[in-house]
Amino acid sequence: MKTWVLPFLQITNDMIREVGGKNASLGEMVTHLGEQGVRVPDGFAVTTVSYYAFLAENHLQEPIQQKLDELDTSDYHNLAEVGEGIRSLIRQATIPAPIAEAITSAYQTLCQTFSNPIQVAVRSSATAEDLATASFAGQHESYLNVRSVAELLEACRNCYASLFTDRAIKYRNDNGFDHLKVALSIGVQRMIRSDLASSGVCFTIDPDSGHTNVMLITGSWGLGENVVLGSVNPDEYYVFKPSIGLRNAVLTRRVGEKTVTMVYSDAPGEHHTVNTPTPPERQQQLVLTDDEVNKLAGWARTIEAHYGKPMDIEWAKDGIDQELYIVQARPVTALPASELTILTDYRLDKPGAVLCRGNGIGHRIVTGRARVILSPKDVPADLSNDDILVTDITTPDWDPILKKVSAIVTNRGGRTSHAAIVAREIGALAVVGTNKATEVIREGDLITVSCVDAQEGIVYAGKLTWTEQQTNLTDLTPPQTPCMLILADPAQALRLSQLPAQGVGLLRMEFSVINDIGIHPMALINYPNLLAPEVIEQISQRTDTYSNKKAFFVDKLAQSVGLVTAAFYPRPVIVRFSDFKTNEYADLLGGDAFEPVEENPMLGWRGASRYYDARYREGFRLECEAMRQVRNEMGLTNLKLMIPFCRTVAEGKQVLQQMEAYGLRQHENGLEVYVMAEIPSNIIRAQDFAELFDGFSIGSNDLTQLTLGVDRDSSTLQGLFNENDPAVRDLIGMLLLTAHRMGKPVGICGQGPSDNPAFAEFLVKEGINSLSFNPDAFLRGMTAVAKAEQSMVEHAIGF
Repeated sequence: MKTWVLPFLQITNDMIREVGGKNASLGEMVTHLGEQGVRVPDGFAVTTVSYYAFLAENHLQEPIQQKLDELDTSDYHNLAEVGEGIRSLIRQATIPAPIAEAITSAYQTLCQTFSNPIQVAVRSSATAEDLATASFAGQHESYLNVRSVAELLEACRNCYASLFTDRAIKYRNDNGFDHLKVALSIGVQRMIRSDLASSGVCFTIDPDSGHTNVMLITGSWGLGENVVLGSVNPDEYYVFKPSIGLRNAVLTRRVGEKTVTMVYSDAPGEHHTVNTPTPPERQQQLVLTDDEVNKLAGWARTIEAHYGKPMDIEWAKDGIDQELYIVQARPVTALPASELTILTDYRLDKPGAVLCRGNGIGHRIVTGRARVILSPKDVPADLSNDDILVTDITTPDWDPILKKVSAIVTNRGGRTSHAAIVAREIGALAVVGTNKATEVIREGDLITVSCVDAQEGIVYAGKLTWTEQQTNLTDLTPPQTPCMLILADPAQALRLSQLPAQGVGLLRMEFSVINDIGIHPMALINYPNLLAPEVIEQISQRTDTYSNKKAFFVDKLAQSVGLVTAAFYPRPVIVRFSDFKTNEYADLLGGDAFEPVEENPMLGWRGASRYYDARYREGFRLECEAMRQVRNEMGLTNLKLMIPFCRTVAEGKQVLQQMEAYGLRQHENGLEVYVMAEIPSNIIRAQDFAELFDGFSIGSNDLTQLTLGVDRDSSTLQGLFNENDPAVRDLIGMLLLTAHRMGKPVGICGQGPSDNPAFAEFLVKEGINSLSFNPDAFLRGMTAVAKAEQSMVEHAIGF
């Protein structure tokens, strides 16, 4: 007796031939992961045996093959005609009575389990789908909110027809699959009422860099098709995997626009769903709480561990029982290289006018002619590989077209949307979720698409030029002296962590304050007092989701620093507390109400002197609270802290006391606190500073300025500013001698060692413990250190 249907509880992952990739994975999770707490909606599969019987009963194989033989595979000009002809044959066919009866019986059993008729999702599951090597993402159709036996049988026939969508036919041709040897199973699964709640996607690694310490969860209101297809720009959450199950593992939260919500519809039609406008106030709300993100992350880690590979997972929240569910799981197909071997740096020679920005996919720059196309049916005959597709949103119907262009720019979509996934899979460049690309880019415009700035993609007007520099990392021999990075932009961390750096020797807090916060901390503490009406209005707009304005500063700073610290975990990341000058602080929103006017801010109220001062002490509390969250709540104990511009030992003691009062006690939970060595007093009193702090980091710019009495910003004195001056070298040598005698490490942050081999050799000879370089100088700096070490060896043996 042939098996027409199988319940999920009788299906495992080795049954792809019987139920296709999607159903095999669902059955595997229901069968093996339910006992581990992973909640998957129940259902059944219509087997591939039923599909073959359907073809045989209706004598379809020969006419389907005849039509496939007519396909012109050189330019696919008749693809639409061939595809529609095959689909028409299938839609006119009849599901054999034994199969229809088996489907009906299984559906009724599922309904009885829940004591009432239920809505189901009817999904295609091909035998060459959701594999580790080929995802077939979106190639076949799904039908949601199916509400009766009649609708179910019709949806099954339409699923069979969708095996021959135009995009699926071309995808199989491109990937070498025999059309008639790929069979279709159908998954019938209880619908989760996410139309009343939310849904989304989870990648168990970062999909762009391949970083394995983090996972990315996206979500939007309503049914999940909007997130999968990219109809919305969803919320995004980064999760630190080592902290899952131990503490709050959420690193970052980004609110997406979520302009539409997909819900069930009672209107006639085969999909029974409709998009409705999302109210503005709901657009600004995150769809998941931290507790829910942590639960999903725990399930995702369990699924990844069970399958032994990175996974692309769809989740849904039921608006009735308020429970979370996993509704699909498949291997991630477009995996970035696990180990970076070739590093290519791109740099625009001269930036142009910015037309729009969005989520950047791929790390390249391209230029070409914009082709503004709103439907795959409107693709012009002269579309070329040098063109850049500009559209509102891509669906699977676009797949044959996406392979013909050099880049893709869309109005809508997040980094887990259809356009983003396909772009990664085919190696294309994409900027998704720009909101306005089709409004600001005209057909035929010359534009340049750049995706080299972290995860941001930028579309520039005109044909710009750029330089490329390739470095083969396998040719580099890391020196014995640790080389670290200087970071300012946290968004670059996931990519830059692939460099052979020993960690981050300097993470400047100022960049996060400027770019992620933009508001003076004292303005948030005193809000709305002491502020001009227009400033109050601007702060209100930026922080409207925070009733406690101070929490805005802490959350944003903790998320920014936490992402960097997670990216490099367990390598050390040394974060320097804010070192704005008063004029720079005044430029922050609301800052001029709290900053004095100084004639020489470079030597004024900066660094350590602010932290214990009543005029800024509460602002320092917010900085400390954010760092406490990163270390204690996120579990990122590889974070070390550093005090800048600490003029005296007494000042250092006051700062440490203030930190302890704010929950950051030196050496508690392994917390190390370093001090910048950038003032001659730090070196003259190095022994006393060494007794107080856990290490030093030489700030060569300020040290040179204060040793030689040369304003480092003065263009008229640039010839006198020299980090390699004997006086500066003498001070560095004194510091290294004293610090090493006290057993304290000394690092240096600055451009000098990478630009000047003699300076690098001096530092290595004197026993510097680490050198930190800006990302664009890192490889050059590492090479200079290696050469300095080699030179020392040659001198030692008399070469």
